[in-house]
Amino acid sequence: MNESIQITSSDGHSFDAYMTSVNKDTDIALVILQEIFGVNQHIRSVCESFTKVGYTALAPALFDRVKPGIELGYGSDDIEKGRNFRSQLGWDDALTDIDASINFLSDNGYSKIAVIGYCWGGSLAYLSSCRLNINASVGYYGGQIINFVDELPKCPVMLHFGSEDHSIPLSDIETLAKKHPEILTYVYKEAGHGFNCDLRTDYNLTASNQALSRTLAHLNEHLS
Repeated sequence: MNESIQITSSDGHSFDAYMTSVNKDTDIALVILQEIFGVNQHIRSVCESFTKVGYTALAPALFDRVKPGIELGYGSDDIEKGRNFRSQLGWDDALTDIDASINFLSDNGYSKIAVIGYCWGGSLAYLSSCRLNINASVGYYGGQIINFVDELPKCPVMLHFGSEDHSIPLSDIETLAKKHPEILTYVYKEAGHGFNCDLRTDYNLTASNQALSRTLAHLNEHLS
């Protein structure tokens, strides 16, 4: 079942979320964190793909605090718009709404919850592992994780990066891996930023499939 729901954060802010649920009893769920392009076609399809393999998935519309209903594409104008929305929002409000999403799932019977994020959401997935109560975290090409490298994850974390991602220096990834040897960190050859998204020019099917296989193994190990 796919549906749009509303969730209220601890500070009273209400926001939309896209939820896909499995037709069976399960206490496992995923919070899917958006890129800077909002809960768009790609993020909805990510939720749906995880539900096809047995996971309830929920994608909070984190930009609702700035402007409700944001859905952007991947052109240069949309990239600039997305960066502007991100800068207006900041980290703390986004984490407040992610926490509200986790609490919503918990209140509805899901006791094992992981966060998976892409791009900006990848950095938020790392921060969620450090600051929120979750069972596992996965981040894809989170370029701002390096700014929080001194924070310690409280749950198992897996991170995916592309070797040809010009927005994330390999030196940052090396620093992160050295600082946190407990984190499963993977770098995919010939993969750029956004390699998991089939709507972007940097889409890399091989890297995407390999990262997904590793992600599902991570989830199976820590949520089962």
